[in-house]
Amino acid sequence: MSPARAPYFTPREVSRHCTPADLWVSYLGRVYDLTPLAAQYRGDILLKPIIEAAGKDISHWFNPKTRDIKTFIDPQTGCLRYYTPQGRFLHIAPSYPSSDWDTDFGRPWWRDPAYEIGILSAKTRTIRIINTLTSQEHTLEVCSEETIWEILRRYLPYNAHAASYTWKYCGVPLNMDLTLEDNDVKDEDEEFEELRIDSDLYTASIHLYFNDDLTEL
Repeated sequence: MSPARAPYFTPREVSRHCTPADLWVSYLGRVYDLTPLAAQYRGDILLKPIIEAAGKDISHWFNPKTRDIKTFIDPQTGCLRYYTPQGRFLHIAPSYPSSDWDTDFGRPWWRDPAYEIGILSAKTRTIRIINTLTSQEHTLEVCSEETIWEILRRYLPYNAHAASYTWKYCGVPLNMDLTLEDNDVKDEDEEFEELRIDSDLYTASIHLYFNDDLTEL
């Protein structure tokens, strides 16, 4: 089995964490759990734009080259300021000097790696997993970047002994350390789109064959 790496998340998974008590966002290809930040600043008006962004991708807040909040020149002061059309939020200085502006928060939240929990999938896929022993079928949304081992972990809630099976596609055993694409399970969404065929009409199927042991992960 390949060594553990940062997990991938689908946009749908991020969107489920959309409350102040469970607050995820994504930006610039990464996923962040800002729940501790929301708890620390609970009741602060500057938390409001972040709460409103819960479960969403906020890459449009950032300059992708600097990975910092977008900036602009304030026409009134001629100073460089952060661009926050959705409203000023935590760790953004006020437009004018203020006696209640506290700068001892340390690193701004968007620069703090402690909040980063994984990678946002650039492309998700839908696959069907068929257990040939029980004839049960489950359809999963997975990340195209995930290895078969990582997809197996997504499947564990449906079958705790998933590692006790040989995973095959079109009768050929899959290399568990490779992705679907690398195992020749092609993503045909673009081709279907060019042909104006609904991609939902076809879902690649992976068949599981029991190995007569009861491995649990």
